[in-house]
Amino acid sequence: MRLIYSLLWWLALPLVLTRLWLRGRKEPGYRQHWGERLGFYGTPDADAGQVLWVHAVSVGETRAAEPLVDALLAAYPASRIILTHMTPTGRATGKALFVRHGARLQQAYLPYDTATMVGRFIRHFRPAVCILMETEVWPNLIAVCGARKVPVVLANARLSERSLRKSRRLGSLLLDAARGITLVAAQTQADAERVRSLGVARVEVTGSIKFDVVVAPAALEIGARLRAAIGQRPVLLCASTREGEEELILAAFMQARASLPADVLLLIVPRHPQRFADVEALIAARGLSVQRRSALALTPESAAPQTVDAARTATVSADTDVLLGDSMGEMFAYYAACDCAFVGGSLLPLGGQNLIEPAALGKPVLIGPHTFNFALVTEDALAAGGAVRIADAAELMLTAARLLNDGAARDSMGQQALAFANQHRGATARTLALLPELIAPPQR
Repeated sequence: MRLIYSLLWWLALPLVLTRLWLRGRKEPGYRQHWGERLGFYGTPDADAGQVLWVHAVSVGETRAAEPLVDALLAAYPASRIILTHMTPTGRATGKALFVRHGARLQQAYLPYDTATMVGRFIRHFRPAVCILMETEVWPNLIAVCGARKVPVVLANARLSERSLRKSRRLGSLLLDAARGITLVAAQTQADAERVRSLGVARVEVTGSIKFDVVVAPAALEIGARLRAAIGQRPVLLCASTREGEEELILAAFMQARASLPADVLLLIVPRHPQRFADVEALIAARGLSVQRRSALALTPESAAPQTVDAARTATVSADTDVLLGDSMGEMFAYYAACDCAFVGGSLLPLGGQNLIEPAALGKPVLIGPHTFNFALVTEDALAAGGAVRIADAAELMLTAARLLNDGAARDSMGQQALAFANQHRGATARTLALLPELIAPPQR
């Protein structure tokens, strides 16, 4: 099965590269670093020392990896990290998050999953361990790591019932790959049981690392500046929205205007940057006044005057109906600036997104009916009173109206969300404690 899988990769490679080029029309990052995707990384650094490999496919996984990356660099001071991604947005997020680590952290694209390309990657970087974040299982990568005695860890692992069914349909290809994983650190007991059913030998329950994310002071500062630019208007944030959801949200927003505060500001942050222009067009087509985050000059007061773009404004106009969050790496700032937050990907059957971030900032969380990617954490947040599940966009607006019109209820729900987030911290330390037996001390 793995031979057939590998052959299919080689046959599909021209189509894959063509798709990269076409996607590059909207996201130029897809046309960069093609050599890395094929396993070419230049001349190896002979003095690199011990290398710890962390793979975070895109934005969500990269943000989730932040506490683990910080902990690894602190626990292994003689080592450095190679952080790999599959998407330009993931890579850009990693660059923004980890610039503080300087030369101790290098970024690259993961090569496509053929033994040849993965073999080139491992020969180049010589990693002491491979840590895959959340759901990434690549058959050839795991097989090549096994052949080269590189332990493979699946960290912060989650596996829904839907994903388990898909894995079983792939038969021996995924089952063999699962058996090649050295250690799985699962988010929940249910995730652990599903992973064990695939034949993984060692599975530990460590909790979700996402609870350990520390909000950077810079993000809070940007959030405070954004809030100042908005003023006293109540803010309903719809975060990480996906295609098809914005139309539902905008229609419900217009229908519920009589129930919402008269000066409410709807803040929409699409999950994928290539959709910013499309979402702006959707907003304008409904006759709503829209302003972009990128049009705001959120510079520190201490900044020199010449650093401020004269084309930008310092405030959100009082007659702006919708603010479009068209920036990357500022999700915590958006959460900090809002009064209540809806977490997208959940109005339609897309599985939902991480609700831990708004909870960690003490914001009331609204979530749609489709949260199978984060089932247990969502149920726990609901049980703790920090989140409310809504059935559709109409109920989203009615619930938001109730919260925005009732400061006491809003503050109480926000405090419950914060208590829920604080209660579940510690997964990073539990994961880190499992690694020393897998990572040999660096050679001197």
